[in-house]
Amino acid sequence: MSLAVLGATGSIGASTLDVVARHPGRFEVFALTANGSAERLLELCRLHRPRYAVLSGAAEDRDLARQFSAAGSELLFGAAALERVVSDSRCKVVMAGIVGAAGLPSTLAAVVAGKRVLLANKEALVMAGPLVMRAARASGAQILPVDSEHNAVFQCFFEKKSIRKIVLTASGGPFRTAPLESLERVTPEQACAHPNWVMGRKISVDSATMMNKGLEVIEARWLFDMAPEAIEVVIHPQSIVHSMVEYVDGSVIAQLSNPDMRVPIAHALAYPERIESGARHLDLTQHKGLSFEQPDHSRFPCLGLAYAALRAGGTAPAVLNAANEVAVEAFLGGRLGFNGIARVIRDTMAEVPGGPVDALPAVLAADRKARATASALVMAQAA
Repeated sequence: MSLAVLGATGSIGASTLDVVARHPGRFEVFALTANGSAERLLELCRLHRPRYAVLSGAAEDRDLARQFSAAGSELLFGAAALERVVSDSRCKVVMAGIVGAAGLPSTLAAVVAGKRVLLANKEALVMAGPLVMRAARASGAQILPVDSEHNAVFQCFFEKKSIRKIVLTASGGPFRTAPLESLERVTPEQACAHPNWVMGRKISVDSATMMNKGLEVIEARWLFDMAPEAIEVVIHPQSIVHSMVEYVDGSVIAQLSNPDMRVPIAHALAYPERIESGARHLDLTQHKGLSFEQPDHSRFPCLGLAYAALRAGGTAPAVLNAANEVAVEAFLGGRLGFNGIARVIRDTMAEVPGGPVDALPAVLAADRKARATASALVMAQAA
């Protein structure tokens, strides 16, 4: 099976390549991509020998190209090269692991090309859910969720007409029980110290604000064709139950595993078969208990903002996502307080009008407008 890994130097890419390496002969690495981490990408190319490597955020560099050629890979430059490799007829499976809005064009290109798309880039459906799903129906692309929560729902999802609701679980992040007054003083290091998962800095902050769960609610709406009111979020601090599906007869089916992204990645890579992931097997006798609680919306206002954007529809989720990316970047850079993230998102949504999601340019225009507005709001808060 010929595989392109978009975002190969990130945590999803590392987990994907770990699973691939456990099954020599089953997967062929066709392409590996990174934004600008040339040295790390070169190391991966020496190990996995892909036909193509892509540095999407770099200008053409002949010396770099020679180094990659010596490792057996042709190096391509620029964002357009992402769309080239995922559209290549020799590539059959695409791991969409680029973080944020930057991953939308290449993910959509893979869908349009009819690939099996392993979707770790939730922003593609957050920003352009109707567009992506319409393209999948037209091309015959198969979209398999890699987010642990959506992959869990996928594993438990049978007979849609009999489903009452889906339940996405959330750990609650590092500040689930912190005094509310302490959140204004939260540092980036504290926000990135997730209690259960090892993730990148941006997604770690999203977990701390529960915006990550809000984005997952929007993603779930499109993946599973469910109304917003049929998608519930509960806090589950142990991160063992990854999500649940409740049926009209009162049955609830859940998927459980230790918190390790290799589990959903292995499931998506081999579906409908199952293969060894490398994750530690779950021993429930070693857990004192599994608990669940309702999220506190005063502690996690970003979750409510995501539901509001989903109900508004159109480009509102794209505006939400763009404002969040700007605000989180400002927080990580020390230019915005932790509580300021939600304020910037709320005010951006109020200022940027929504529109229809009928084509990619409309989505990208809304994204640009929201980023400019959010950036101005960050500067105003810092003044």
